[in-house]
Amino acid sequence: MTERQKKMTGIRVCLVAGLMALASCGNPGGSASESSSSAAESGSKPAPAGVLNVYSARHYDSDKAMYKAFEADTGIHVRFRESGAPELLETLKAEGTASPADVVISSDAGTLYRFEAAGLLQPLDSDVLKAAVPEHFRQADGYWYGFAKRARVIAYDPARVSPEDVDQYTDLADAKFHGEVCMRSSTNIYNLSLMGELIGRLGHDTAQAWARSVVENFARPPQGGDTTQIEAIAAGECSVALTNHYYYVRMTQGSDANRAAAAKVALSFPEQDGTGTHVNVTGAGLAAHAPNRDDAVTFLEWLATPAGQRWLTTETKEFPIVAGVDLPKGLEALPDFHQSDFPLEELGTHQAEAQEIYDLAGWN
Repeated sequence: MTERQKKMTGIRVCLVAGLMALASCGNPGGSASESSSSAAESGSKPAPAGVLNVYSARHYDSDKAMYKAFEADTGIHVRFRESGAPELLETLKAEGTASPADVVISSDAGTLYRFEAAGLLQPLDSDVLKAAVPEHFRQADGYWYGFAKRARVIAYDPARVSPEDVDQYTDLADAKFHGEVCMRSSTNIYNLSLMGELIGRLGHDTAQAWARSVVENFARPPQGGDTTQIEAIAAGECSVALTNHYYYVRMTQGSDANRAAAAKVALSFPEQDGTGTHVNVTGAGLAAHAPNRDDAVTFLEWLATPAGQRWLTTETKEFPIVAGVDLPKGLEALPDFHQSDFPLEELGTHQAEAQEIYDLAGWN
């Protein structure tokens, strides 16, 4: 056995045992970039063990620190490219078999489905990942694995709305909320995936009727992101909106203005007496033509260790996927909730139908 083989075997043992050291995260950032990480500046550095090219649709400074931590742990040098998911998808298509990408990271199972359907991912059969990632949060054939979880919840003004008035997604279509609903664009993947579940749960016709009624309740045309909707509620422009949970949690720990806005807003986790709140993932998969496959597998398995989970979720405020990992600060204030078990892969297969429903409803 060569020295490199011995080293990689040792890394695998650590991964399976889950004994990687925990570490703190950097701060979230928002600019797209293409760069490479370097090994930690202090402490002993392992001998170079390989190279890894990561294509990521995430934009956080904490991810850059995560790559450095992985490099320090394994000696595998990380080069990363950050851009929007549509741009990364088109880049991978254009690069074809010559693509240097080893790993693709993206938010939402609906987006991961797009990479899979385009033939840009390859299946990975990893006992480590199958043991760490619950079956519901990974693609059945191993094309992608979820590493962080998010819930799509209803944000509301507790001064004007009672919790029981927003305990189901269908409540947003109720006439009592006429002129009171804020939303982001229907083309946003979070809204497409929620509609994908509504189609699967309620059927096409009922889901279409829901969308039309929600549009009739709009306080303004769809605009902005999830944070924008929370700010609009706080400003009195509307009283209810959809958001992913972590946008709200970040605001509670943000600037004075963010904290003041969040203090005027509450969250409802819908469907607690029924199918459960819609949940989704941040996930990753092995690129179809990964030139450094072994190093890519090592990285994906590292993301399922306590260290990888902490780096991935501490600043984003997503829920760790792996059992036993501490929750990021702020999530302890959220209630325990019953989550939907709707198959995440179907969020992708219903995507085109979901967009058609939104378009016909006038939800731009």
